Amino acid sequence: MTKLYEYELGKAGDVLMRDMFKLKKGETVIITADTESDERVVNAAARSAFALGAKPMVIWLASPYGVGKAADPMLPVDSLAAALTKADAWVEFNNKWLLYSTPFEIAMKQNDKLRYLCLVGMDVDMMIRVIGRVDAAKLSVFLHKVTEMTRQASHVRITNPAGSELEFDNEPEYTFTCDDGSAFEAGMHMLGGQICWIPRFETINGTLVFDGTLDPPTGLLQEPVSLTIEKGRVVKIDGGSQAREFESWLQSFNDSNMYRLAHVCYGFNPGAKLTGNILEDERVWGCTEWGLGYLSSIDAPPDGIDASSHCDGICLNSTVILDGEKILDEGKLVPEDLKELAAEIGK
Repeated sequence: MTKLYEYELGKAGDVLMRDMFKLKKGETVIITADTESDERVVNAAARSAFALGAKPMVIWLASPYGVGKAADPMLPVDSLAAALTKADAWVEFNNKWLLYSTPFEIAMKQNDKLRYLCLVGMDVDMMIRVIGRVDAAKLSVFLHKVTEMTRQASHVRITNPAGSELEFDNEPEYTFTCDDGSAFEAGMHMLGGQICWIPRFETINGTLVFDGTLDPPTGLLQEPVSLTIEKGRVVKIDGGSQAREFESWLQSFNDSNMYRLAHVCYGFNPGAKLTGNILEDERVWGCTEWGLGYLSSIDAPPDGIDASSHCDGICLNSTVILDGEKILDEGKLVPEDLKELAAEIGK
């Protein structure tokens, strides 16, 4: 008997390696996974790479207790970094992600040809919905349009029905990243369906309420977690048991930079749904996502945010106002030209 989505998974693997990476014959692609990863996804990616004439190398790791630099103590840092510095491409399926870990930093710094794609926690069902069944070309047109509109704005206000009321100024010197799923150029790439940018830190003020997912440490939220933000820092955390869990997690690092807001993103993948997997959840249509903690100096020169780890939280059904003009209203697009582009990708 066939397994769930066996044929569809083969197509999604081909889209990943042929279309997103544009792998060439003879290139080395490293696929990393941990003991919480979906083996079928890993094998589908490796098969597709091999069929294209590339040389897949799969590296399985024990699942660390933390993510980013917090994963370092359980990683074979030197060996893993050495392999990644010689690869042409790297797709990360680890559930406890290596993004922002020491091996990641070494690889990105020393290997100027590396194409890295973050697909952390990917499973079969998600790979079909957010990669295999998405018209990437049309999605890319939509995402780049929204990116440019946001880049041109000076002041941003974001609210959501759960109680977010946050304002900030954009910083044109910092990175604006349009993640349309392409990973055929050197550098760091993310799953398609997200636009990420970095505000002027000290201008971020107000209330930020996560009502989707907060990972780490809580995962899918059963109740909102409310953060009071002053000059880009969390100064107060309110809510129930999950808010207390989050507060304890932040305190455990004894690192004041873990309380800093690092970036904000839109979610716009037509196949994404709220599942508790942060990779997918931060691409749920009409959400906004905020990261706290570590931020690369590449994205926010010259210093970035030197923090012990990183987490991401989701604000569902967001309203976004750019220089007084509403672009999203509780998760629904407002400008007619964006509505037309979204309709072409099924939204």
